[in-house]
Amino acid sequence: MTTTPPQRAGLGLRLFAAMGLVVLAGAVTLLVVAVLVAPEVFQSHLRMVKGGIAPTAAKHIDEAFTRAVLLSLGVAVVVALFAALTVTWLVSRRIAAPVTDLAAAARQLATGRYDTRVPDPGLGPEFADLARSFNTMARRLATIEHVRQQLLADLAHELRTPLASIEATVEAVADRVLPADDTTWATLAEQTGRLARLVDDLAAVSDAEERTLDPHLSTRSLGGLADTAAAAVHARYAAKDVTLTVRADPKTPAVAVDPHRFAEVLSNLLDNALRHTPPGGHVTITTAPDRTLGRDAARLVVADTGEGFPPAQADQLFERFYRTDAARTYGAAGSGIGLTITKAIINAHHGTIHAHSDGPGHGARFEITLPTTPPT
Repeated sequence: MTTTPPQRAGLGLRLFAAMGLVVLAGAVTLLVVAVLVAPEVFQSHLRMVKGGIAPTAAKHIDEAFTRAVLLSLGVAVVVALFAALTVTWLVSRRIAAPVTDLAAAARQLATGRYDTRVPDPGLGPEFADLARSFNTMARRLATIEHVRQQLLADLAHELRTPLASIEATVEAVADRVLPADDTTWATLAEQTGRLARLVDDLAAVSDAEERTLDPHLSTRSLGGLADTAAAAVHARYAAKDVTLTVRADPKTPAVAVDPHRFAEVLSNLLDNALRHTPPGGHVTITTAPDRTLGRDAARLVVADTGEGFPPAQADQLFERFYRTDAARTYGAAGSGIGLTITKAIINAHHGTIHAHSDGPGHGARFEITLPTTPPT
């Protein structure tokens, strides 16, 4: 048999009780001090009367004074207690109401109502900051839920094509429509490999976004890193007839980076530029000195003359599975995860990355800014 724990009194009642005890303690203290001090002070004044006062008269005077003091103090204390407790009750309700509203809003948030917001109760900066923090949390949870739903939808879309292809091929082989020859096995291997790459991409972006990258920093020349990355993709650029140029300003300061992770960043950006730049186009890597928040920094820009994108989509490019053209397939447009991983790696280096385009057909720019000293 389980027993239900007793319900604790609400915040308003507990505030009222606490403040009421303070008022009561003050009233009792006032009475005690007045009873102990007032008669002695009054007697000292009587003894100062010239000619003295008869003992009988002094006794009556003392009794009259004591009764007057006790009666007046008693009435004053009762009235003061009533007034103080009334004000205390109003104040405690005023303070407890926003807390009760916040608890109710938190319960609504827990049920999935991410549009729940709380107003500023007007009780000072502390309560205003609490309301702002709650609303910020609610907005963040709404964004996370939207991304989660989009991720599940995109993941289902990405998995559907290779799974359907594998299923169709297996059924065709089982029905003897397709022979179990090298071509069939190659098709199955291609689709399973596609699934494997998608799983690897998901694992990579999860590690990146959870900040488990653990970069091993060393001081490197940004121009040297750009040259190495350009050399690695030279053959693919030449095969597509896209010109790749590195323009490194010799004044560009060295940066503290993980060379392997930063090579992954440049590889993702150059792959992205090659994918969206038509034959005959140009891709340029530029490095230059920069200043960020009053500190020396280095800037690297990868710019292309390719498809570009609507300026309003700049921030969305770094979201998982996002593509400017939703109709593109995995093979034609990549997994949509490379830029997400790129942003996470740059964040791990305490840098920033921004995308810019003047619109479709006007090319794209990806600008990275890195500090010149290792992050602490």
